[in-house]
Amino acid sequence: MLYTTLSTNAQTAYAALSSASRLEDVRTVAELPGSFSRKLIKGKAYWYYQTPDMTGKQIQIFLGSASDDLSELIALHRSGDAKKMHLRQLTRQAIAAGCPAIVPTHAKIIERLSDAGFFRAGGILVGTHVYMAYQNYLGVRWQSAAQTVDLDFAHAGRNVSVAIPSDVTMDMGSEIEALKMGFVPVKSLTTYVKSDERDLQIDFVTCRHRGGDTPVLIKALNATMQPLKFMEFSMEAPIQVTLLAQRGPTTVNAPPPEKYALHKLLVFGKRPQAMRVKASKDLDQAASLIAYLAEHDAELLGETWQQLLARGPGWRSRATEGLTAMKARYPDVDTSVLGT
Repeated sequence: MLYTTLSTNAQTAYAALSSASRLEDVRTVAELPGSFSRKLIKGKAYWYYQTPDMTGKQIQIFLGSASDDLSELIALHRSGDAKKMHLRQLTRQAIAAGCPAIVPTHAKIIERLSDAGFFRAGGILVGTHVYMAYQNYLGVRWQSAAQTVDLDFAHAGRNVSVAIPSDVTMDMGSEIEALKMGFVPVKSLTTYVKSDERDLQIDFVTCRHRGGDTPVLIKALNATMQPLKFMEFSMEAPIQVTLLAQRGPTTVNAPPPEKYALHKLLVFGKRPQAMRVKASKDLDQAASLIAYLAEHDAELLGETWQQLLARGPGWRSRATEGLTAMKARYPDVDTSVLGT
């Protein structure tokens, strides 16, 4: 068995936390990251708003003299602390009930980009962190939950047909710098590596376009991303999942599980010989999800497989190659809905 079912308590705790986290993601003044400061100048009270800029330096913004409207705004902001504490408490209760969590360092990075508006700007979390997040989303624990030191973020870029409608903009490089974790961009600007921990890196990818493998600047994010073949398949119709960490929850956009699973079959054959470890991980993740979906939503899995095959001979050959390799590695996985 490639997965076990989480307890009812764990599933209930995650459902409550996920709902609360999504409601909290509707941003108000309560979620602003700074604080308010009151100053007396010649006997008259004035209010200032203090917040870090994109480099982490504290700046102070003058709001005006004390008034009922400002007092109401400040009270609303201070109520946000209580909401955050409540969400953190719900998260820790869910983890205690058996819900899998991600490591604190990775949670800090994902949370920072989320707060900056990455997911509201159409960004999607991809890679192993999503695979791990599916555990709580589906109510299971993978038999061998893969760990990773890479964080993978994607954006549909020029492929507007799969983009999430948004008018949010941000500066990705400044947000990563503001983490103060020692990340520096590599030459292509599509990857950031930690200067004192070279294995920990942040990768930005997008759908392949007419420019082939040439990195693409996503203006809404002021970020350069690496185009990857077949990427658009997993980015269509994204869902929301909630990641858990001791510091609290973060709700992100993610590929639907059935598309993520079949995308792993697609990319398996593209891995060069030097990346056989990652290729094996592709098959492990695909097998776990296909085993789950074959039991719980075989019709959806079968429909998605047929949609993939209909995209053309290149897609069919890659997908079939990945499926054959997965069957050899996991012969007991039910793939009858995929025609084998």
